[in-house]
Amino acid sequence: MHIYIVGGRVRDEIIGTSPKDTDYVVTGTTEEEMLENGYKKVGKSFPVFIDTKTNEEYALARKDIKTGKGHRDFEFIFTPDITLEEDSIRRDFTCNALYKDTITGEVIDYHNGIEDIKNKVLRHISPHFVEDPLRVLRMCRFSAELNFSVAKETMDLCKKMVGEGALSNLSKDRVWQEFEKALKSPYFYNFIKRARECGLLEQLLPEVDKLWSVPERTDYHPEGNSGEHTMLALKATQSCDSIVNFAVLMHDIGKTATNPDNWPSHKGHNELGINVLNAIVKRLNIPSKYKSFAAFSIQNHMIYHKRLKENQEELAKIAYMLSTRYNKQYQSRFIRVLASDMQGRAKLDFTKEKEEFSKFDKYFTQIIKAIENKKLSSLPNFEERLRKSANKKETKVKLLDEYIKNIVKENPYNE
Repeated sequence: MHIYIVGGRVRDEIIGTSPKDTDYVVTGTTEEEMLENGYKKVGKSFPVFIDTKTNEEYALARKDIKTGKGHRDFEFIFTPDITLEEDSIRRDFTCNALYKDTITGEVIDYHNGIEDIKNKVLRHISPHFVEDPLRVLRMCRFSAELNFSVAKETMDLCKKMVGEGALSNLSKDRVWQEFEKALKSPYFYNFIKRARECGLLEQLLPEVDKLWSVPERTDYHPEGNSGEHTMLALKATQSCDSIVNFAVLMHDIGKTATNPDNWPSHKGHNELGINVLNAIVKRLNIPSKYKSFAAFSIQNHMIYHKRLKENQEELAKIAYMLSTRYNKQYQSRFIRVLASDMQGRAKLDFTKEKEEFSKFDKYFTQIIKAIENKKLSSLPNFEERLRKSANKKETKVKLLDEYIKNIVKENPYNE
């Protein structure tokens, strides 16, 4: 019986980042011996054991035999004579097939994974890669998490898998799990880049893929189309906040629903984007926390592109919504989305734009603080006017308009 650390922890130690968790593989043993040594069995399809003292997982070395088209359609062989090298063949990428001897500390590398880590390349291990359709998504996800490129032969294999419909055998929940993990990376744009390259984006998020077909005004967007703009915005975000990254990905999605005859004008895309977002959320079972903030960002992100002097009341209404309907995180997240949108252009120097944005941010923060310090109910005779109203809904709208005007009057924007 011999125990090795395997996979992500060994990889992350070589890269120099903090490992998230530790997985172990055990050779030369049986289920019975593991139980006799105090481990608790938890795996159903194949033996996985928990060390009851540390709560860490230990899996027996195994070989996988494909039995169907699905992600879980495998037969497992985990006899004591399975070698470490045989176990490595079933793994996805060379960087994830590294083993560290828990006694000597030696790192065992059968597939030149260390070299690929040094070169920041994702490379599949064997032809068995195609047996698990989830690996296409994992390729995109690891490219984002590790900021790795993808070997040509691996990308070619992923293209083939997508073309043959392998992804149709994955559940919505499993797809979303991989997508959400990628959303938590500051290099999330790599997920979109790789997904588009292998054809996955067209199947997974056809609305996003269509952005590359929507032209932009080249005097404002030298990158030429909405897809490249979105990618540049994601690069500018550099956030580990998955909710922000999703909102940036979605912020211009409504441009795909505008009239092509009017392109490169996309008038009304902020309103049209809500229906497109709803379709995406429904199809992928995306949680409401993502939908809610993305919808807010889609509807309101154009405020930064308007002349602030003439649109102070609109900005104050947005600030009011942020202050009264949503949690505090929405404020900083919304500013992050606007900043990413501003920088999502093929320019080298954003000095002027950043100066203007700083003024916008400062005034926006001022308005929010003013709203927090002076409630709607502070209006003269607020309760009485509401009580005497025959149409309370209409009266609330009028009171809010009056309140917003007062906030702006007391906090004018000075250019």
